[in-house]
Amino acid sequence: MNILVTGGAGFIGSFLVDRLIHEGHDVTIYDNLEAQVHNGKKPNYINKDARFIQADICDKNKLDKALKGIDVVFHKAAMVGVGQSMYQIEKYTTVNTTGTAILLDLIVNKHRNHIKKFIVAASMSEYGEGLYRCKRCGNIKPDLRNEQDIKKRKWNLFCPKGHGTLEARPTPESLPLHCNSIYALNKRDQEDMTMVIGRAFNIPVVALRYFNVYGPRQSLSNPYTGVAAIFISRVKAKKNIVIFEDGEQSRDFVSVHDVVAANIAVMKSKKADYRIFNVGSGKSITITKIGQTIISLMKGDQKLEITNQYRKGDIRHCFSDISLIQKTLGWKPKISFKDGMKELINWGETARSQDLFDKAQTILKLKGVV
Repeated sequence: MNILVTGGAGFIGSFLVDRLIHEGHDVTIYDNLEAQVHNGKKPNYINKDARFIQADICDKNKLDKALKGIDVVFHKAAMVGVGQSMYQIEKYTTVNTTGTAILLDLIVNKHRNHIKKFIVAASMSEYGEGLYRCKRCGNIKPDLRNEQDIKKRKWNLFCPKGHGTLEARPTPESLPLHCNSIYALNKRDQEDMTMVIGRAFNIPVVALRYFNVYGPRQSLSNPYTGVAAIFISRVKAKKNIVIFEDGEQSRDFVSVHDVVAANIAVMKSKKADYRIFNVGSGKSITITKIGQTIISLMKGDQKLEITNQYRKGDIRHCFSDISLIQKTLGWKPKISFKDGMKELINWGETARSQDLFDKAQTILKLKGVV
């Protein structure tokens, strides 16, 4: 098949391109080589058997040409970064929301007769806080944390009926969405537009809600996204790892290789059509544990600096319930956290990196995000 991968120079997209070409597909990469991620340069890992188009997702003419003869679209082009999205509102919304609208507009009006499937990269950030459980009340989808509690450094979430601290539980796709950042709103827009257009025009569509994806080729110079990559850049620069709140907030980390396998699975199966799936490990791990693991594996002597500061847009806990994709497609993650982290660190030893975290923090503070 002829396949278009927007954002195909990114670390998820590029591994997907490799897999698609290995399986015999003709692949076109469409990527603007965002300076914050690629420094404006084409990465040397880009598959030479892929057709490469360097262009902006909002360039309607170039996107139109790229869509000609395409059977399947994997839409991964996006600005990524919760904190940065809170002050670069126009840029994030233009790239993520408007860019997706332009892509879907072209498909509906000029290319829908030959598009067999459209797969969009959504995000766990759309949930806001994940699912929680109260020992007395049962499962709860809590409101976002209030400013009064945050000022008092009460980081956890509490039962609204006064029954104590809530326990994080695996988050299913059915949980109501409660976006807490511009980035999350953008990803919800991408997902919603995709599902609406797919159903309206009988174009098979799938949305994959990625949790925290990590792995080789992840930018080690982008200070706004990729917790593991940011931490590795800090250790390489001989600097301490900085952690917000108390470090006990947790996330779900999933290897890029497992994410690629999920993309391939939904492409091949009609059972995935018009569905939304979580793509994660199904396990939670604290940010403190991430930092400790990276320092240990890199044999560093850096410390964890727990700031007890809140960053606007952040949530406390969210990890995936992956039973739906397991039951529907038989997909499940195969890469353990430890093995995946070793692979990332081994790659990172020789990869280009630039620690820009302190500079980014200064900007976030000036903008009132921290």
